[in-house]
Amino acid sequence: MTRLNFILFFTLIAVCLGVITSQHKARKLYFELEQQEELSKKFETEYEQLQLEQSTWAMHSRVEELATKKLQMQVPDAKRIQVILLDERVR
Repeated sequence: MTRLNFILFFTLIAVCLGVITSQHKARKLYFELEQQEELSKKFETEYEQLQLEQSTWAMHSRVEELATKKLQMQVPDAKRIQVILLDERVR
């Protein structure tokens, strides 16, 4: 009877250690998940800011202003504009 008690006792200790280890790993992984979600939110915010900045830099009025002032470009006369139609098979 005492032999069975020792076997059950050591089995109980092993199971308890297993539960403790698995809970520790679960808490550690949950903490990592929270950190990654926070980092993901920061990246999303930065991405949105970059999209806004890109749309600002690519505004037609700004591009036209830079073309006329810095590059000294001019809009051609309507007589000098030629429209070229592409063959549908080329597309």
